[in-house]
Amino acid sequence: MIPALVFGAGTGAGLWLLLAWAVPPRPVLGDQLAQVRARRPATPIVLTSDAAWVRAGGRVFVPGLRMLGLPGTTIEADLRVTGRGVDTHLASKAVLAVAGLLAPWLLQALLALGGSSLGGEVPLLAGLGLAALGFVTPDLEVRAKATRSRREFRDALSAFLDLVWITLAGGAGVEAALGDAATVGTGPAFDKISRALHAAQLTRTTPWNTLRRLGEELGIAELAELAASISLAGTEGARVRASLAAKAQALRTHQVTDTEADAQAATERMALPVTLLFLGFLAFIAYPAVIQVLNGL
Repeated sequence: MIPALVFGAGTGAGLWLLLAWAVPPRPVLGDQLAQVRARRPATPIVLTSDAAWVRAGGRVFVPGLRMLGLPGTTIEADLRVTGRGVDTHLASKAVLAVAGLLAPWLLQALLALGGSSLGGEVPLLAGLGLAALGFVTPDLEVRAKATRSRREFRDALSAFLDLVWITLAGGAGVEAALGDAATVGTGPAFDKISRALHAAQLTRTTPWNTLRRLGEELGIAELAELAASISLAGTEGARVRASLAAKAQALRTHQVTDTEADAQAATERMALPVTLLFLGFLAFIAYPAVIQVLNGL
């Protein structure tokens, strides 16, 4: 009964996904009128791209997962940091879940050809576990990559602040200092900052507003704080060179602290294999004596 119920639920979910992709639900008139009256949202500064296989045929899973509210605000911010498209992420979750669900049954079929069998419960439980693991694996991968990308962005931001401070000390204005500092550096962080400053020029807005938007899109609070400090110089004429130098020093201190914490964590992780090696060595030494004692009983 349980396998039949599970297979029925899986078949129903698959048919529901196909139906949601083939015949999308008709939007409510009130929602459409609200979108027309609403202010057009600003174009995101950070652009993401989808994989070719998703554009070709992987979108069949996307509408159903979007109806469930996936991927969520936090994962969307992580995807923007890594440059991965939302459709690619959702399609990867669905494909890995389906592959994990079908893999034990393929193994069961191969064993059946060889004359042996695992029964019906083992492939079912293993398939459900692998499907759940495959569904959450892309989220874990994106979070890990986003954490590394944010740390690299903060490291580059400290160098960017130093360049802005040096340019301001040379007598340049705030906007000129930001543009010159962004063109000097290389890497993904400087590319995003350059794109934000270029968007400010195209939209005729202040660069600190676009930097603040960039910090909100990427989930980097230090960038929003930088935009707030620079806005004081742009709007009220405040002298921010000392503030920028202090922020750069604080970022470097934070970077050193994170590096020391990672090194300490790696040292603590190394204690486990050393302990296991020591216990194995003790067992190897004590094994003959234990065997002699047991044989003498």
